Amino acid sequence: MSNIKIILKNIFACIAALSIPSLLIFDAFQARKYADLQKQVRDLERKQEELVEQNKKLITDISVLSGADRIESIAKDELGMRFAESDEIIRVEMKEKDK
Repeated sequence: MSNIKIILKNIFACIAALSIPSLLIFDAFQARKYADLQKQVRDLERKQEELVEQNKKLITDISVLSGADRIESIAKDELGMRFAESDEIIRVEMKEKDK
């Protein structure tokens, strides 16, 4: 029976000795995976900052392009439009129809 105890102790010692490198290898894989995920997060944050800046620029462009002065100059210069004289304005009133 003492031989069996010695064999079991040896088996347990071998398993314990082999599990330490296995755990270290597993830790290395996890660390690599974590580093890859961190890089992805940094890349996404950088992309988000770029998109926010691009969005700000587009909003500024929209406000410039839709400005009343710009629209008025295009209407006058490119389309040949002008402000209507008061005698050219016709007022149309619609009366509600009784149901």
